[in-house]
Amino acid sequence: MSKKIHLQIDGRDIEAEDGMTVLEAARHSGIKIPTLCFHHGLEPMGGCRLCMVELDSGDWTRMVVSCVYLAEEGLVVKTHSPKLDKTRKGILELLLAHAPESPQLSALAEEYGANRNRFEQDASFCIQCGLCVRYCAEVARKHAVGFIDRGIRKEIGFIPEIAAKECNNCKACFPLCPTSYLQAAFVLVESLAFPRNGK
Repeated sequence: MSKKIHLQIDGRDIEAEDGMTVLEAARHSGIKIPTLCFHHGLEPMGGCRLCMVELDSGDWTRMVVSCVYLAEEGLVVKTHSPKLDKTRKGILELLLAHAPESPQLSALAEEYGANRNRFEQDASFCIQCGLCVRYCAEVARKHAVGFIDRGIRKEIGFIPEIAAKECNNCKACFPLCPTSYLQAAFVLVESLAFPRNGK
């Protein structure tokens, strides 16, 4: 039987299992925290930062990424505050510059009052959440899609010699993509690099 811990989230006393993250503890209790790069079947990455929460000790507060921060006994957590909402709004405005037509981003933008035109649009359509890369490596174990380059030049790409053999019969990562970039990228790579019918 796993050990139980007790914490407070948004003023509610929560019981969670030892080893749960703050995000898992919140969701287990029906408390919503927004995410883009999180998926329950994958190792958390903490990349999108939308799931940040505020820890309150009384004398100070600090923001942490809830999908990777472990719940602790006596922790006091806020999932909404002016500081958090402003931070999420800014993150969404940056992401919308890359994927302005994403329904998932649009819904979150409306919730947080984000201005989709705050930043000049550079529509790469990929927000680098890494869901496709992690699913392909951790679940499908095919390693057909990965990160290319680093820093501001980092992007998602298919590995043609692997993707040509594996992706047509899988495509399980496609529904995970919050912007539909992955499907479009696959079609482009398929038309340019994949031999038809393996010939």
